[in-house]
Amino acid sequence: MTEPLLSIRGVKASYGHVAALKGVDLDVSEGEIVTLIGANGAGKSTLMMTVFGKPRAHAGQIIYSGEDITRRPTHLIARMRIAQAPEGRRIFARMSVYENLQMGAAVNPDADFEQNLEHVLGLFPRLAQRLHQRGGTLSGGEQQMLAIARALMGKPRLLLLDEPSLGLAPLIAQQIFDIIHELNARDRLTVFLVEQNAYHALKLAHRGYVMVNGLITMAGSGRDLLERPEVKAAYLEGGRH
Repeated sequence: MTEPLLSIRGVKASYGHVAALKGVDLDVSEGEIVTLIGANGAGKSTLMMTVFGKPRAHAGQIIYSGEDITRRPTHLIARMRIAQAPEGRRIFARMSVYENLQMGAAVNPDADFEQNLEHVLGLFPRLAQRLHQRGGTLSGGEQQMLAIARALMGKPRLLLLDEPSLGLAPLIAQQIFDIIHELNARDRLTVFLVEQNAYHALKLAHRGYVMVNGLITMAGSGRDLLERPEVKAAYLEGGRH
């Protein structure tokens, strides 16, 4: 078996005296979509942020592409072709769409800006129409598209997506999921996805993990988890939208 692209072993992290992660083990292999589901406050977003060193893991190891990045500064992690579209989008509201995309490209000076720009605008044609518009004037769906497009501008090998469907109309959310699938199927992009819409996330994923109170409680293929009664009861009832 080949080494996972991202391997998280025994990771613990806290906010002050509150333990958010209590010893997490998780793997993401090259070319996979892996999804992490769980209730609000389970620690999903904290795990994703911990990969980037904010907060810093106080125990355990994070290995990416064979290198231990547990203590590496965030700006150096970003240069290792790991990109993140964080929860809440966090685009630069006063900058234009084009300027936001330039910021995304800055982490990888070796990437071909024009070629990457053409690629992301092909994925998100709506952004091509808004290229010189300020980010803050975009709709919620367009801002989410911009957050993902900005992350893609650095030509990442691993894309971390935190709640990409949050607050979006079902039709727009489905478009986002379709694009994630296309990026993985066509470009072989590896995706680690944190998502509250468990039904769509597990349908999309090769493998999934369930997190409860800072611990992984279940793991399996996306299809297997969709069929598990305890997953259906906790996360899927009324969730097929």
